[in-house]
Amino acid sequence: MPKSDSLQGSLDLLVLKILCRRPRLHGYAIMNAIQEISGEVLRAEEGSVYPALHRMEEAGWTRADWITKSNGRRARIYELTAAAGSSLAPRRPAGRR
Repeated sequence: MPKSDSLQGSLDLLVLKILCRRPRLHGYAIMNAIQEISGEVLRAEEGSVYPALHRMEEAGWTRADWITKSNGRRARIYELTAAAGSSLAPRRPAGRR
């Protein structure tokens, strides 16, 4: 797997984990959460977070809704779908119960 594919997959997984813990966030809040969770070590820019969100929406892992915030601005918020939730659930090895 090329390095860019593994980085892209890592970002997708990080965004999914954030949305699992903090549902209904907008893109800027997701970028801030990445910085916060990593102790300011990681920084995800708009040019990578928004394409990741769109990829995940197309894959059926997230859904997005437009809301109007209290200041009158519109924001697109993202949340996980049931399909993403089942993908993130821990799996048991085959043959084990």
